[in-house]
Amino acid sequence: MAADTTNSLDSIHSGTLPGTTSDTEAITDIDLGIDLGTTRTVVALADRGNYPVLSFADDNGDEHDFMPSLTALRDGELVHGFAARQAAHQGAPLLRSLKRVLASPTLTASTPVTLGERTFSALEVLTSYLRHLRTELSKQDVDINRARAVVAVPAHAYGAQRLLTLEAFQGAGFCVAAMLNEPSAAGFEYTHRKATTVSAKRTRVLVYDLGGGTFDTSLVDVIGTSHEVLASHGLGDLGGDDIDLLMATMVLNKAGIAEQDLSHTELDDLLDQCRDAKEHLTPQSRRVLIVLRGQDIVLPVADLYRASTPLIERSLATMAPLIGRLDDGSPDLTDIAGVYLVGGASGFPLVPRLVRERFGRRVHRSPYPGASTAIGLAIAADRTSDYDLTDRLSRGFGVFREADAGHRLTFDAILNPESVQASPDGREGTVLTREYDAAHNIGWYRFVECADVDEAGEPRGEIAPYQDIVFPFDVSLRDMDDQELRTYSVERRDQGPRIQEHYRIDEAGLVRVTITDLTDGYSRRYVLGRRTE
Repeated sequence: MAADTTNSLDSIHSGTLPGTTSDTEAITDIDLGIDLGTTRTVVALADRGNYPVLSFADDNGDEHDFMPSLTALRDGELVHGFAARQAAHQGAPLLRSLKRVLASPTLTASTPVTLGERTFSALEVLTSYLRHLRTELSKQDVDINRARAVVAVPAHAYGAQRLLTLEAFQGAGFCVAAMLNEPSAAGFEYTHRKATTVSAKRTRVLVYDLGGGTFDTSLVDVIGTSHEVLASHGLGDLGGDDIDLLMATMVLNKAGIAEQDLSHTELDDLLDQCRDAKEHLTPQSRRVLIVLRGQDIVLPVADLYRASTPLIERSLATMAPLIGRLDDGSPDLTDIAGVYLVGGASGFPLVPRLVRERFGRRVHRSPYPGASTAIGLAIAADRTSDYDLTDRLSRGFGVFREADAGHRLTFDAILNPESVQASPDGREGTVLTREYDAAHNIGWYRFVECADVDEAGEPRGEIAPYQDIVFPFDVSLRDMDDQELRTYSVERRDQGPRIQEHYRIDEAGLVRVTITDLTDGYSRRYVLGRRTE
């Protein structure tokens, strides 16, 4: 059951995400949108109704409208961005696509990330990267101490990725005012640029967001400057990186060279060449030239498109449930104002071609596809704008409970992908409570997230363990910590205390849980993924 709530971005400064303070407006006067992408990080600034994208200098002093989302190990230390790319060219171990590590259903802050002979935690690597981003921003006279940022995660991101991303930004010294889903932010950029396409009859925007490592799609209803996300879907294993890998495989096959015969430096160089070649393709391109070990390898673009078509078709299949279908199988576009292509990989010419074959002339591509999300985030951060947003959880959430004295588990679907998130100004999103008489000495809650929840209330798609919580129903066990409680057997008890569970989705898409013994008021509260009290 979704609550009727609106996320007012005009008053976003009064919101409090985990670790932030409530007096943000009093100490900040710079509004930033930061898109932490799989391959590139883009930052946009709110400036009197304009949203310029900030530039970053590489080692040669050349300016780029992004910073590479790369990390390398040089002389035993982590280096990032353009410095990481340069280090990799000199043979340093390189980490590409950290964001795909973050998308793992088993992610925790301590998930190991190996570079060369050293191992770091995922939180350590991401925080270090964001500290480097902060340093680079300071070179452009952006005083992070006076700035507040709105950041984004994929719409389908599980809670662990959301929590770790927030903690890394805060650990790097950023004041995070809000976290949005990436296609929701792109919906703001669409309205900012394409407001005339929205009418009383056509109010819905279908966002197609193909980034370097992930794909997201959202159906957004637009009334003036009010945006309501009706539904979202996504894939954590589809993006431009996959096209690069496919192209590299084709080059190796044509050259007669096995991947394992390449050094790390040669492989990194090959992938960089493939990415550059892909990004420079135009609808008129006929051939791609890649140099491998001094040998010119020519790939017909038609062959690349043919090999890549199944990848793009996966994205279109993921979009299909967001729109109605007519009896003849065609999409029902009656209410669609536009299909908006964003994300750096949407520039691959095959993408707009196949999307237009499916959706016709209503397909629009952002003039800044790689920066669309960052611009939308800056619009969201802009305290002078009047945009507002109703967003949704975009994933299922539930708990496996003890039954039959611990001999059986049952699944209780608590939240579904349509559940509405809270707004940053503190207004409630979806709130749900459970009350029951405890039938055991210990409550063992095995919280999980899933891609969806079916009509029978069972989890569907990929299931991600979120957090196990043990709660002492027996008063005599309350002095024990969680580790001690886990050593006790679950036993059935008669006439147990009355228990209440209270669930709320916060503004970052995280689930807050309060478990209370109503007989005496004893309570424990959690932001799932991190115990708070």
